[in-house]
Amino acid sequence: MVLQRNTPLTIWGWAQAGEKITVRFTGKTYKATTDNAGIWRLTLPPMPAGGPFSMAITGGASRLTLTYILLGDVWFCSGQSNMVHQMNIHDVTYAGDIAEANYPQIRQFWVPTLTNLQGPVTDFPQGEWKAAVGENVRPFSAVAYFFAKKLYQRYKVPIGIINASVGGTPIEAWMSEEGFTGMPVQQTLIDKNKDTAYVNSLSRRAAAAPRPAPPADLGLAGAVNWYAPAYTPKGWRNINVPGYWEDQGVKDLNGVVWYRREVQLPASMAGRAAGVFLGRIVDADELYINGKPVGRTTYQYPQRRYKVPADVLKPGRNVFVVRVTNTAGKGGFVPDKPYCIFAGADTVDLKGTWQYKVGTAFRPVSRANPDGGSPAVGISAQNQPTALYNAMVAPAIDYAIKGFCWYQGESNAGRPQEYEPLQRALIRDWRRQWKQGDLPFLYVQLPGFMDYNYLPSESSWAVLREAQRNALSVPNTAMVVAIDLGEWNDIHPDNKKDVGERLALAALKLAYHENVVYSGPLYQSATIDGNRIIISFDHVGSGLVTSDGEAPGEFAIAGSDKKFVWAKARIDGGTVVVWSDEVPSPRYVRYAWADNPVNPNLYNKEGLPASPFRTDTP
Repeated sequence: MVLQRNTPLTIWGWAQAGEKITVRFTGKTYKATTDNAGIWRLTLPPMPAGGPFSMAITGGASRLTLTYILLGDVWFCSGQSNMVHQMNIHDVTYAGDIAEANYPQIRQFWVPTLTNLQGPVTDFPQGEWKAAVGENVRPFSAVAYFFAKKLYQRYKVPIGIINASVGGTPIEAWMSEEGFTGMPVQQTLIDKNKDTAYVNSLSRRAAAAPRPAPPADLGLAGAVNWYAPAYTPKGWRNINVPGYWEDQGVKDLNGVVWYRREVQLPASMAGRAAGVFLGRIVDADELYINGKPVGRTTYQYPQRRYKVPADVLKPGRNVFVVRVTNTAGKGGFVPDKPYCIFAGADTVDLKGTWQYKVGTAFRPVSRANPDGGSPAVGISAQNQPTALYNAMVAPAIDYAIKGFCWYQGESNAGRPQEYEPLQRALIRDWRRQWKQGDLPFLYVQLPGFMDYNYLPSESSWAVLREAQRNALSVPNTAMVVAIDLGEWNDIHPDNKKDVGERLALAALKLAYHENVVYSGPLYQSATIDGNRIIISFDHVGSGLVTSDGEAPGEFAIAGSDKKFVWAKARIDGGTVVVWSDEVPSPRYVRYAWADNPVNPNLYNKEGLPASPFRTDTP
């Protein structure tokens, strides 16, 4: 493991009540006695970076020896899926980084996904430290790994990552009950959830709710399944891959759609292990090649990258069949992703015309209660206030750390107005729990995501980014702007390296007190000058620039009616001057105010992007 250098260290554990415990570490001996509950703890003095060391713990007839302990800097990394996403998920983009990983002094402790609605627990049921060496780097959080690697390369001190992250989770789940002081709505829900009878009743009601049996999938119901080599296709229609079937003549279908294509492969690919890229598929898929199952994914977000065994491919005609299941929204193959099969030096494109046939159409399901009351749904524990804090954070709060890295917000984007007080509360809460003062709190602002909008518009993602930016008023915090690192068709953008390295840059300033430019331009103030508005910024670094050499884009301007139109803009020293001939008396400006702005090109010369902002804050 990695222990935090230069700070007192709490060491704790469990034994028989009244048992005398001895800890030997770095040539010194420390003693403790367990209390009536069998808990013991002691404090080691601050120590400089170094190691490896061993720690011997004895109590009664028991002896435990921990080896290869390092003293360095430990960071608690948390959030939802973009902090979860492991190097292994991005193993194409970061194949070189994985192959070259040889950092035994970078360690990760991966906290298993756990929930508890009753209150904080004291231990993890499992978990281990792993070093970033060889294949062991694959389960590292990609963001956290590149963050740690940057710090290690700069300071040459061991870096420990405690990663407690769960995809699709709201910020409320990560806060302690004390963190919700003054928030009666959440406190009421916390109290309700502690009532196991209430929670179990919800689950029973959901389980008992009538649901019609789904109609049989025709592709699996006949004498020959549609993926089988012996199947002869009849009545199949043409469809383009990639693309959604709702955009290609299939109206509002939730169900199972089969895709089929005969692919000609060169003899050089036959009998070889291969790889298949099938982009992203909404929602679930099963891939068969020549009748053999090759890959399966149960939800929409992972990119489909399947390994094809050596005995599957043949020279010439190969039949590819994909069974796609969609339960909500548009179904099918997401555009702008790679679709191909490759082996050795050969690559065959899989984009183009396929054939499709509907296996089954799901009937709309009413989830209303028989008495006409609220929908009969169970409870998703990981989305409840305190649930993840209690099980995944609380056991670690006695473990001394250097600071926090936080990447979350997507799950709160539907109610962004609530986010700012929650993020402030989370920061206060975690600092209070760790009892190490105002520990550095580094966090990532949401990147661009979803469809481009070429007209000024409202945006819940922009409002949440604003809430994140406003939380910078909390002392000793830093925000990584990632507006330029998103992908319109993927909530999990592939570029995790720049996110991690920008977090590391923020750490250089907050945690290591280096005199560096660590942030892109942040809105400071606006001055109206006739028919123009002059915008001033913090963190301009060596000066303002655009990433493409063009005039600043994504600025919109409005008068007192708040009807925004696109504006012209130019850089003037450390300011941006904004105007439009359509708005002779301007009052308000917005920049990059969209779910996914088309060209947010304002940066400082250090290469860090400006944060989206608006001056018409309600």
